[in-house]
Amino acid sequence: MSLITTPFGFSSTTDEVTRGVDLTGRRAVVTGASSGLGAETARALAALGADVTLAVRDLASGQRVAEDITASTGRHDVHVAHLDLADPASVTAFTAAWRGPLHVLVSNAGVMACPERHTEQGWEWQFATNHLGHFALATGLHRALAADGNARVIMVSSSGHQRSPIVWDDVNFAFRPYDPWLAYGQSKTANVLFAVEATRRWAADNITANACMPGAIHTNLQRHTAGRGSGLVPDHLIKTVHQGAATSVLLAASPLLGGVGGRYFADCNESEVVDRRTGTLHGVARYAVDADNAGRLWDLSRELLAQAR
Repeated sequence: MSLITTPFGFSSTTDEVTRGVDLTGRRAVVTGASSGLGAETARALAALGADVTLAVRDLASGQRVAEDITASTGRHDVHVAHLDLADPASVTAFTAAWRGPLHVLVSNAGVMACPERHTEQGWEWQFATNHLGHFALATGLHRALAADGNARVIMVSSSGHQRSPIVWDDVNFAFRPYDPWLAYGQSKTANVLFAVEATRRWAADNITANACMPGAIHTNLQRHTAGRGSGLVPDHLIKTVHQGAATSVLLAASPLLGGVGGRYFADCNESEVVDRRTGTLHGVARYAVDADNAGRLWDLSRELLAQAR
């Protein structure tokens, strides 16, 4: 299977990758849209004519972003809804309240390398927020995604997935010493595996899911790392938010990616599968796109969420 390439790359911006695209009549949800990449993703989709819902923990911040989007795009169909991905009840409330079809779901929210913390269900915080919350959200919105056909789900992952596969016997660090970067890596691997399995399971509904690495961008995601992420990325590889959100927006809106699913992209192009950690921002680990792993994670996720009810 050949890698998918586009005319875009590292420096491409959200507006450049969607020039000429019209999303009028399409509805989108963007998680974590109260700042950073999520806010820019929501703005770019609204500018294309989409009806956009900002799914956020902080409603006041989300409302400010919505007002900014309306001011810059002229769009008044920008909505704000509460969503706490680490709280299963909050996710259920969001999905239960949704009405009508959904055409684009951008799973952008996340935490990076936070101190050790667990939810009241005992789930490690990064796995719970970055993966389980988004898994519950997407599966809870499945009927809405299937309603009109050709829906797209975008999982914002990271090259950090190369730091850890899913550790099946200890996803919650009950036995291993907690390491914030291993926990982050495991959760970002889970994002890629979700895209693989969702595309397979929902093929009959014409729903596709892809994962992407946005690049290194200084946003609130780095609040637990002194604002520098891993600290290993040289300054010339740091992107602006307009560049960082470009791959997500391309996957969400471009006709170039119609019907494409179960893949991992960086810098607006599909990444090659690698068998060793590369130390770069490119490449997707083979374990992160393995079909057996993807099915196993789906079953584990359903089991964990069922136990929380």
